[in-house]
Amino acid sequence: MATEARQESQERVVQIRRCACVIKGGRRFSFAAMIVLGNQRGEVGWGYGKANEVPSSVEKAVKDAARHKIRITIEGTTIPHEVIGRFGAARVLLLPANPGTGIIAGASVRAVVESVGLKDILTKVRGSTNPINVVKATFDALQQLRTKEDVARLRGVEI
Repeated sequence: MATEARQESQERVVQIRRCACVIKGGRRFSFAAMIVLGNQRGEVGWGYGKANEVPSSVEKAVKDAARHKIRITIEGTTIPHEVIGRFGAARVLLLPANPGTGIIAGASVRAVVESVGLKDILTKVRGSTNPINVVKATFDALQQLRTKEDVARLRGVEI
């Protein structure tokens, strides 16, 4: 069952970092990978994995992403309303866009937004542009999204 979910999900590598540890014989390298895993139908997750080789770190990140999956509210091909996500010093502004606009976003935000399945959205990253913090800020923004029906139900009001 878990392998079926991974096969229909699409993974995007956001960043691979190389770390060097200096030892007696020279440098020993290790790698850290940040990936975004999404099914393009409103489900997306992010993962971070560290290992001595790149493929191993990506594999660990994919497993971590499966644990961090969230469900996103989508209206057609865009989001229901404007929202700002925050994580650390990174701020990500997401704006709904008219059909045909496309995805106007940097690499980190684009990976998340495409994995969710959005087709038309405007974005702006302010503050820190660290890809890891930008991805986490984008997730914060996406979790804040609510439809009219959700808000009406939460308030106990009829539309």
